Amino acid sequence: MSNTAAHCENFDVVIVGRGPVGSTLANLLGLCGIRTLILEREAKAYHLPRAVHFDDECMRVFQTLGLADAILPHLSLSPGMRFVDAEGRLLLDWPRPSEPTAMGWNLSYRFHQPDLEAVLNNGLERWPHVELRTRCDVFALEQDQDGARVRYEDLANGRLVDISCAYVVGCDGARSLVRRFIGSALDDLGFHERWLVCDVLLKEERPDLGDFSVQHCNPQRPATYIRGNGNRRRWEITVHPDEDAADITRSARVWELLSSWLRPAEAEIERAAVYTFHSAVAQQWRSGRLLLAGDSAHQTPPFLGQGMCAGIRDAANLAWKLAHVIAGKATPDLLDTYQSERAPHVREFIELAIRLGGLINTKAVEAALATGTAQGDGQLKLDVQKPLLGPGLACGERSMTGRLAPQFRSRDHGLSDDRVGYRFALLCRSRLGAAVIAQHHARLTEADVAVICGEDAGGLDGWLDQHGFDAVLVRPDRYILGAVRTGEDPAALLSGLAFLAPLPSAA
Repeated sequence: MSNTAAHCENFDVVIVGRGPVGSTLANLLGLCGIRTLILEREAKAYHLPRAVHFDDECMRVFQTLGLADAILPHLSLSPGMRFVDAEGRLLLDWPRPSEPTAMGWNLSYRFHQPDLEAVLNNGLERWPHVELRTRCDVFALEQDQDGARVRYEDLANGRLVDISCAYVVGCDGARSLVRRFIGSALDDLGFHERWLVCDVLLKEERPDLGDFSVQHCNPQRPATYIRGNGNRRRWEITVHPDEDAADITRSARVWELLSSWLRPAEAEIERAAVYTFHSAVAQQWRSGRLLLAGDSAHQTPPFLGQGMCAGIRDAANLAWKLAHVIAGKATPDLLDTYQSERAPHVREFIELAIRLGGLINTKAVEAALATGTAQGDGQLKLDVQKPLLGPGLACGERSMTGRLAPQFRSRDHGLSDDRVGYRFALLCRSRLGAAVIAQHHARLTEADVAVICGEDAGGLDGWLDQHGFDAVLVRPDRYILGAVRTGEDPAALLSGLAFLAPLPSAA
């Protein structure tokens, strides 16, 4: 068996890791026409569930990929989460609305991760310039001013392979090899707990278990119940410091822990494993031509269901920036805005997850309850607002910069993102769009900016009126770059495409 290095191939981007984040990033780069290679160590996608929830923003990214219709049949809507004490009394309610949000999708979806990964991986086949290679064990990375070099072993035959590329993105998880080559330490945010994760398949209907996720804030044994799709159910149960992981995953012990909810005759255990829930953010997400995304850049406790969501946001933020730099439309400095925008955003979500963890494990109940808002009926309700992006790109009036733009219904009842695609969009008040197109057609074409005006998008004029704007410039990841006030020239926003204006930190 030969282990001689093969002829060095060349790609624009090499992605290490084919999880949901790596596959989403590769699909987005495929949309942009970027020559992309995914290297995955395993032969097949992992067959058991891990992440079980994503939100409206992630679904909007999947819409951008053109995969929403393929994903929808694998989803169910979540009505929300409830936090109860050891006696079952409600401490905090976190309901999710049943109608779509301003993103055009529902706020909370449940899913089975292998189903989602199958759709994302099948989506890669649409792009002739995107290639997936499995059983590839990356062991070395090098870079210089001209590019990067990736070396891996083909585990199928022992062959060593060299790949040259412009950029490498590590989507290779919490033990990321790419992060080690970057040399980035992790900022430890202080939450590290062992939990037993137990996935079961019900053998009979159990409507009494309910559709809501339930956080059992029991000081003796904190636990989480999650209703999955179909007959799938999950319990996450804290593991005490003196308990042995091998012992607690024995079938008899698992059924003992599940006895408050379920009997062995009612379900089959699909998986029981002990995981350590961490809270950490990498100090450095980029070193020259090496970058991180997903769990390689951050780890969050699962109590908000935002772990995978954060990685999908990373991919949406990073892909268009890589595409612009590779195409020569922007300098590599644009990539510095990736961490500056994403790291504060994900850190805020992690800190909220830690506070909720303090309620669940009853170690910091008052601090966690302070995140809720008292209702007229005396109940505390949680309403999580998505954070702003951190300092990065901006233009024009900046009061809305770093916020997500809504998605509007077109007059033909389609969603406005479908008209825009994965590119910039200038949202204009009625009667202004035609003038901007006529006067600045060449600049709009050069910058690949879609123009959506009030005549074509229901609710757009009202939204602009609400905020006092005539136009808003939206990035490919659907975050607002800047706006112009009523009476100002919408075309002034096009200067923001120079990617030079720094965004001040949010107050």
